[in-house]
Amino acid sequence: MIRQYELIDKILKYNKKADVSLLNRAYVFSMKAHGNQKRASGEAYLTHPLEVASILADLKLDDATIATGLLHDTVEDTLATIEEIEKLFNPEIAQLVDGVTKLSRISFNNKVVEQAENFRKLFLAMSKDIRVLLVKLADRTHNMRTLEFKKKEASRKRTAQETLDIFAPLADRIGLYSVKTELEDLAFKSLHPEEYVRIERRMEFVKTHDDLIPRTLEHLESVIKEQGIEFDLSGREKTIFSIYKKMEKKGLAFDQLTDILAYRVMVKDTVDCYRVLGVIHDAYKAIPGRFKDYISNPKPNGYQSLHTAVIGPYGNRIEVQIRTQEMHEIAESGVAAHWLYKQENDQAVNEGTQYKWLKQLLEVIQSSEDPEEFLENTKLDLFKENVFVFSPSGDIISLPTGATPLDFAYAIHSEVGHKCQSAKVNGRIVPLRTQLHTGDQIEIVTNKAQAPVPGWREIVVSARARTAINRYLRLQERDEQVRLGREIFEKACKREERKVKDSDLAPVLDKYKLENAEEYYAAVGQGRLFPKQAFELIFEPEVEEKTEEDSINYAKRKDVSEQESAIGIDGLISGMAVHMAGCCNPVPGESIVGIINTGRGVTIHRKDCNNLNQFEDQPDRWISVKWNEGQLEEVEDRAFLVRLRINMVNQPGSLSELSTAVFNANVNICDFHIERKVTDSFDIRCDVEVKNVENLDHLMKVIRNLPSVNLLERLQG
Repeated sequence: MIRQYELIDKILKYNKKADVSLLNRAYVFSMKAHGNQKRASGEAYLTHPLEVASILADLKLDDATIATGLLHDTVEDTLATIEEIEKLFNPEIAQLVDGVTKLSRISFNNKVVEQAENFRKLFLAMSKDIRVLLVKLADRTHNMRTLEFKKKEASRKRTAQETLDIFAPLADRIGLYSVKTELEDLAFKSLHPEEYVRIERRMEFVKTHDDLIPRTLEHLESVIKEQGIEFDLSGREKTIFSIYKKMEKKGLAFDQLTDILAYRVMVKDTVDCYRVLGVIHDAYKAIPGRFKDYISNPKPNGYQSLHTAVIGPYGNRIEVQIRTQEMHEIAESGVAAHWLYKQENDQAVNEGTQYKWLKQLLEVIQSSEDPEEFLENTKLDLFKENVFVFSPSGDIISLPTGATPLDFAYAIHSEVGHKCQSAKVNGRIVPLRTQLHTGDQIEIVTNKAQAPVPGWREIVVSARARTAINRYLRLQERDEQVRLGREIFEKACKREERKVKDSDLAPVLDKYKLENAEEYYAAVGQGRLFPKQAFELIFEPEVEEKTEEDSINYAKRKDVSEQESAIGIDGLISGMAVHMAGCCNPVPGESIVGIINTGRGVTIHRKDCNNLNQFEDQPDRWISVKWNEGQLEEVEDRAFLVRLRINMVNQPGSLSELSTAVFNANVNICDFHIERKVTDSFDIRCDVEVKNVENLDHLMKVIRNLPSVNLLERLQG
């Protein structure tokens, strides 16, 4: 473990103006805050912030960033507060600590949502100050170095996978090559320990028993020396994880790899970079398609270098990187390479928004409503390699590998994407799903009448495009839900003989915590709320003030399934009270039978009702009845209750799809309940009002044809 005085000595070696008093105060505060806390390894917790600060010092970062490294866990894991840190230190350090701190004091029901919201907060903070990400990467690096002390294997695997999916790609995006490769190797070691050890042993064997590498270095050095160019030549081993990825991608065994080492040539200026490239291509046979010029077209993280692959002097394939010393510093440390220069020149240190990818990520965050969708899209964007394409004016646009002209259109602007009708690649009209390649020139043809369609989501690969399309479609879907919900509600008002204005919905909005009437209508259109619930809230207080006659009439309207008149049923004695059985809910057109109940009149059951079994030994209670269709047709808005159970696929839009189908079948939903919900599906108990058996049969056919419906059954006693 590094000691505080050793940390200070390390910092003073590259920054003689360091505020030692500030750093010592941060150390003391962290020591007191963490007190007797222990890590999983059994060490004092203070060892962790000290090691994080040491990693930041290795990157030669400023005082505020290193102080944040010492303090980064105090708010999350102790009783310390952001306000306390701001008072004892300064607003700058308080803001950095807050950016690194997780949302640990907010309760989440879903672990994925919690993870997504934590990353959303981190990305927002680092867009304001990139140093938040530097501290977070240092924190993750030390946690990965000590991952073996976590007791639960599942927890270790989850942390390792998260590191591969998010943190290593983020380190790559800001040019921290050393951090990126260490995180990848540590994560790979945890996820695939056997493969890691096997590759590690093979590499050690090759280094100690194969003289090809030193002989190649010697030959390459002699070729460049002949041209009188000042240079420094070295060999760099490829990382274990990068070797594994290459073996997986190309289906190769380790023995088939011929390039486990890359050769690096360092020269004094850009001109010499291209001179060395010419020398190497003149001396050795270049491998087609393997030359990349990152000097004229830098990577999004600022990386610059020339890459080429050639057949070496002994028939072996070799990879060569050519760069200047300044390019090398940026290649190894990325944004951190600028920090000492900035301190010496008293320039601002806020560099977050200089990265186009970070600006685009911020746009994705701001337009994403679903945290899980945001996290998944971000993973896809960070993990993919990039292609570099050109606009007609010559601007370079960086896109994920596999990107299409539609991704390019959204990279220009979301409105260009929305109105994209067709595209030209290198002057030729191509389908929107065409994959782009580095060097392509793209021209987008727009049309005001064009609009995104659901199929576009299958065409794009970038988070920015997918988020913009999803947001547009959600807004369009919401407008349709509001329209549908309003129609359903107005129809229910007509049936109940009620007049309801938007302003009358205040108690409904208050109960269900809705912003406005539109939100209520959208909820009705989605099938989450029903008019009956609104009527109970709006009119129930008035019941006591009504006359007895009004109350009886209101009760009849409120529950027609329990208080039916004899209209529409033949075979009954005049004046006999009639009730529709709630167990089977018969509807016109079905075979029915009446059961006499002493003091309550007659209950009408379907002839196939299970509850009729209990009356088999009481034949004197049975009455032969049938529907009088002529009389029923004379009564407007007559509706009969039917209870259904539906098993549906658990996916976004299922409920909206169901409510739309029911409405289009000219049927009203009067009650709704989710009985059981699992990962892949859920069961719904749904009460609907139908006019007759034909109306019911049509409804059930419509529901069964929905792609999200697995099973439909009519419930009865």
